[in-house]
Amino acid sequence: MLLFRQGEGFIDNLSPTSLQTLSAVRERSENRTFVKGDLCILGIESTAHTFSVSLVSEKRGLLSDVRNIYVPPEGQGIHPTEASNHHAAVASKVIAEATSSAGASLGEVDGVAYAMGPGLGPCLRVGAVSARTLSLALSKPLVPVNHAIGHIELGCMLTGAKTPLVLLISGGHTMVVSCSSGMWRVLGETLDLTLGQLLDQLGRHFGFASPCGRRIEEAASKSSRYLPLPYTVKGNDVSFSGLLTASKRLVDAGEPFEDVCFSVQETAFATTVEVTERALAFTGNKEVMVVGGVAANKRLAQMLGIMAQRHSAEFHVVPLKYSGDCGAQIAWTGLLEYKAGHTIAVEDAGIRQSWRLDTVPLPWRSGA
Repeated sequence: MLLFRQGEGFIDNLSPTSLQTLSAVRERSENRTFVKGDLCILGIESTAHTFSVSLVSEKRGLLSDVRNIYVPPEGQGIHPTEASNHHAAVASKVIAEATSSAGASLGEVDGVAYAMGPGLGPCLRVGAVSARTLSLALSKPLVPVNHAIGHIELGCMLTGAKTPLVLLISGGHTMVVSCSSGMWRVLGETLDLTLGQLLDQLGRHFGFASPCGRRIEEAASKSSRYLPLPYTVKGNDVSFSGLLTASKRLVDAGEPFEDVCFSVQETAFATTVEVTERALAFTGNKEVMVVGGVAANKRLAQMLGIMAQRHSAEFHVVPLKYSGDCGAQIAWTGLLEYKAGHTIAVEDAGIRQSWRLDTVPLPWRSGA
């Protein structure tokens, strides 16, 4: 069976020696007392700047979620190779910490889930290699997970939402989706930049390091002066490239940092709420949920909450702790897939840098 694929390199922390160590851990852990009949999945997230590992249990819920985040130099974005080197260096440590903090053991794991995509290729490969290594060492099945679906399913679990209209907003996604015939269907999305990319690129123009969303939000909260900016909605899709160009010009022209941030947020969020509201009216859904890294923004949540109230719909926001990338989203969705019988052979466990969520069947939502 193939452990390391051509072009993925050799990861010292997950060498054959580590395989022997993991096997020894498995043998020792098999003597522990487990919760009878419980299902435990280990999930690995590595799509971008975060390497995270989580253990979830069907009966006990989230057992752990340990993260180690690559931080680029000030004024720069995520360099895929440098981020993947970071992930490779911390992988074994994060796996050990996640297992220890869960009060569990590797022998308790029934399956290993990993983010197959979408994401940055070099980063995804580190997660895939880690997952294949654990799968072989523990003789446990592999479960491939779509990162975007992970955000949604974890959000539903944490908030109690059943089958909501979902606004997924992050560095990699800006889309409005609804579940129909056992799949998440896209009702609107960005035509160019995601909302997270808009905020990050604007922040880097100011000299910040990605991710920049929190700094933009803090600056915006100190202003109420609106500067006119392009507002682009096409059908039920949005576009942020013109907004980014215009906002950079305002910065270069000497407009105050806080005013530009306030104006960008108000404009970008208004377009996003507009297409979400249109999708809500179309579907007649009575639940709205926002997930993804940008879901942490309080102003956006306020605007969406007002919109949902106007339509007598329940509004759910994923908890701040789990709005960004995390192993929990992979582990939880992996558990759902494992129960549905969806596993993959080690030799087939590659990556998919571009993997749309509306191409992934969801057996656990077949009745939706």
